[in-house]
Formats: sequence, C-alpha cells, structure tokens
Amino acid sequence: MIDEINLEILNILQENARITNADIARRLGMAPSAILERMRKLETAGFIQNYETRLNGRALGLELTAFIFVRLADPRDEKGAGRLLAGFSEVQEVHYVAGEDCLLVKVRVPNTQCLFRLLKEKIAFIPSVTTTRTTVVLETVKESAILPLELIGQERSQPEEQEFPHV
Repeated sequence: MIDEINLEILNILQENARITNADIARRLGMAPSAILERMRKLETAGFIQNYETRLNGRALGLELTAFIFVRLADPRDEKGAGRLLAGFSEVQEVHYVAGEDCLLVKVRVPNTQCLFRLLKEKIAFIPSVTTTRTTVVLETVKESAILPLELIGQERSQPEEQEFPHV
C-alpha cells in the first residue's frame, strides 16, 4: 500500500496539511480524483491519523515545557495511570517506557506554579503513582511531529561502524 506516490503524498501533507487535493495532484502530475482516492485509502488503513494545526505554545503563553518521569507502585497499572495522565489538558504526550520509570509524560504549562499544581494536585493523586522526576526544558532546539519517511522500506541490516564527530 505504501508506494512512492503514497510516500510523496504523505510528505506533502506533513509539510502542509491544509494543501488541497488539486494542489497535490498538480505537484505529482496526477488527477485530483486519484489523489483523493489514495488519501482515503491512506486514512482507512490508518497511515493518516488526523489533520491538525500546530500552535506556538510560547506565543500563547504556555512558556514552560517539562518532561515528567513517573514511577508506579504496580507497573501492571501502566494502562490505567497512562489513561488518567492523558486526560489532563496540560499533558501533550504519554509514553510507556523501559527502565526504572514506567511512564514519560510531556507537559506544557504557563509557568512553574502551574507545573507545581499539576504535580501536587493532579498527578500525585493518581493512586498508583509513587514518585515523579521532572525535567524542565530551558530552550527547544527542535520540536516536530514529522516522521522520517525516507527511512520507510530501507532494509534492516546491521549498522556500519561510524565515527561520530565530537560536538
């Protein structure tokens, strides 16, 4: 289902979700009806989850981004705790993780007082939460939801030994 044309459609949509089918068709030299049919199939197959607008949190006053590592008394309660965390409006992402902690949560709030209230008045009251560790973001170099579609279909082989430059 993911051929070169579908990958190109997905790349175009990642660049601009507001682009029209006619504009995609023009860029790819295809009929708009063919693009519409492909997009419907990509949606039905679950390759396209939704279309959303990315807002500038800082410009809107949500200046503080933090990552919260959450440890649970019973790791088998990850799903329940994860659903509760996902229900808080401040929470942007919830991930089940391997390691000492059970969950990694990304939050956006206006300031440290709001972060404190989130931690003490919401997260602390989830019954299975035993501890949290919070990392506050000082500056964001890159933040993106764009997937590296150029990696789709590459063979899974052993990575070559590389020397990485020192930063």
